[in-house]
Amino acid sequence: MALIDQFTTQYGLVKKIDAFGYLDYLKSHADEPRKHGLVVLVTADTPLKASRGEGKTTTTIALIDALRARGIDATAVLRQPSMGITAAGSKGGASGGGKSSLSHPELIDWGLCGEMAAIENAQNLLVSFAEKAVDEGRIDTILVPRVSEVPSRSLRQIAVDRNKNNVPERVVLTPTCELMQIVVLSHSMDEIAERVSKMVAGTKDGNPVSFGSFIDLWRITGILADAVKPAKTETVNGSPVYVHCGPFANVSLGIPSLISVEMACALHDVVVVEAGYGADAGAQKWLDIACREFGAEWPAAAVVVTRASTWRDDPKLAWRYPFHVHRLENLGIPTFPLVNLWDGEDDQIDSLRDTAKSLNFRDPIIGNLFRDGGKALAPQLDEFVGALDSADDAANADAISAPADASDPEAADNRASHKGMGLVEDVKWIADNAYGVPADRVLTKVGFAESLAAATELCNGVGASIDDLAVVAVKSPATMTDDDSAATDERTVTLKKVEPHLGAGVVQVNLTTSLTTPMPKIV
Repeated sequence: MALIDQFTTQYGLVKKIDAFGYLDYLKSHADEPRKHGLVVLVTADTPLKASRGEGKTTTTIALIDALRARGIDATAVLRQPSMGITAAGSKGGASGGGKSSLSHPELIDWGLCGEMAAIENAQNLLVSFAEKAVDEGRIDTILVPRVSEVPSRSLRQIAVDRNKNNVPERVVLTPTCELMQIVVLSHSMDEIAERVSKMVAGTKDGNPVSFGSFIDLWRITGILADAVKPAKTETVNGSPVYVHCGPFANVSLGIPSLISVEMACALHDVVVVEAGYGADAGAQKWLDIACREFGAEWPAAAVVVTRASTWRDDPKLAWRYPFHVHRLENLGIPTFPLVNLWDGEDDQIDSLRDTAKSLNFRDPIIGNLFRDGGKALAPQLDEFVGALDSADDAANADAISAPADASDPEAADNRASHKGMGLVEDVKWIADNAYGVPADRVLTKVGFAESLAAATELCNGVGASIDDLAVVAVKSPATMTDDDSAATDERTVTLKKVEPHLGAGVVQVNLTTSLTTPMPKIV
């Protein structure tokens, strides 16, 4: 019986793994056999439309199937999708498709692994505790929002009748809520409890009041007992896949839980991590938040997925895909462009390769992965596998503590924590590095200064520094700047609002167009 089986239980048609318990056991039993898997980041071009993905999950599934066909112990860690734009909508699922899909896609797409519902219920219970605290005179305003996973026009703007006074109330999507961020970032149930205790419930006479001062935290952690456990499923070809937390990289973290990736790295040689939306969203947050601020594994390689139409059909937006690929290469990450073909596009392969060569890409990986699955990728992975072998050799020689070009101070800075950097300066750094907009073209909307001042005062009120929080950019999924079709020297990024999540240890900064409330319609 394998050790991991002792921490695994059946949960319907999938399995749930006590990752907290398993990794804690490994830490206290240093002689227990374990692996140290290499992380591969799968990200994408910025999509033309928010409701149309480029095929990251389809690619991720095809990639691990192909690697395992070559004798490599590979797995994937996927995000639990939001029901609002998958099962309930027309976007399609977040469990791949065709020959590159999971064995039980309906379980993933409908949220039946459990964490979405549990996290929604737990944060809504926190709101109920806050309402009780108002009745008891502990607080006089409520700052924590309600949560809904279901698209609903009515929830976008509501008010509650309290003593004949209509009090406006916020409702946000489950993936964007603070409790989701806490579960994604935590490494133990004790850490979750500590983080929940730091969540700000509201204010009393203008001073912030945290939940830890008036609730029993076990009430919340009890709801999350199964939600904190990654689900284990498999592809239609039998490759193991873990699913846990974290969709919506444009308005939240958009990455799987750190514990699920760490667990997968202990069990497998190669761990393919899917990050949400484009490289300006999910990849930015994996690198700049998960890695820089929370010690997650730096990728040994990256795959940037695009559709042929996204990459080439709009000349004004054609700059985005090369920007993503070259940005990751400049961080010392071997980066492989992958074109996920639609039906009828096979005749474009030669011209796509010519375009890639003109852009100084590595040899592109091209295939219809829905139709052909991992078989389309396996013959094209020699250079990719070579990059993983080189990374593994470097790791074994204890020489992978920095990027390949770490002698360059600017490159080394990309992996250094930004704690203590001024919030606006941090956002300008993100705009420059992740969106290609220099600091002098980062603008502020009327009201931003007041929002920043209020957020800073809230942090100071609980003895925290806003500059020590990790910055979460809240942005449009389909644009990198205020207007991606503008000329290079005219693109801007506008800062709009600041919202600290002190329990999660992050601060959300709204820029470009964004949506954190329930969907206005089923998309």
